[in-house]
Amino acid sequence: MVEPAADEQPRPRIPAEGHHRDVNGGWLRPAVFGAMDGLVSNFALMTGVVGGNVGNSAVILTGLAGLAAGACSMAAGEYTSVASQRELVEAEIEAERLELNRNPQGELAELAQLYVSRGVEPALAHEVARQLSADPDQTLEIHAREELGIDPHDLPSPLVAASSSFLCFALGALLPLLPYLLGATSLLPALVLSLIGLFLCGAVVARVTARAWWFSGLRQLVLGGAAAGVTYLLGLLIGGHVG
Repeated sequence: MVEPAADEQPRPRIPAEGHHRDVNGGWLRPAVFGAMDGLVSNFALMTGVVGGNVGNSAVILTGLAGLAAGACSMAAGEYTSVASQRELVEAEIEAERLELNRNPQGELAELAQLYVSRGVEPALAHEVARQLSADPDQTLEIHAREELGIDPHDLPSPLVAASSSFLCFALGALLPLLPYLLGATSLLPALVLSLIGLFLCGAVVARVTARAWWFSGLRQLVLGGAAAGVTYLLGLLIGGHVG
């Protein structure tokens, strides 16, 4: 067995990527905010109907309609938004590809100048840019990262975003409806369950932000409770005049 030379030190292992939180909006953002939106909107909708002094069957029907309509709307909106974003990014990547084919030397000089602006000596920057530009696919990826700030291999999926949004909105919207489906005859069980859900949703959001879990939980509890309170008052005010 050949021993390594005494002056030959093992190279430090570069940590694998993936220790950062997901901020690109793949599935986590639509999932978290879909659940929160479903809970807040359906809770407020059902509370407003209860304020209008209608029967339990009307409350359940309203909750089911709000769940179905909201989930479909969220999924469609999320799909369109992410698909449009992806198409825009792909168009920019294609424009960069054409420019690399049309003017490779100019793009090489541009990449070298970028490294110079970051403190690399001009000769070394040009050599680094030249070596990195040897592979056309790698060249495109590097220019996309450096000039556009995007990773061509990590674009968000419209289907994943839409599916996450649909499922999580439906789960969130189901929470205030569940007590009525199980036979509740008053708003109180739905109110308690929804307020707990609001706090938990806010606490989960803290996992993708820099806020403390208790702060995010309380903030969402207050905002969701305020929305339900407003719709309940509207139901009281106009419920008796609609028939």
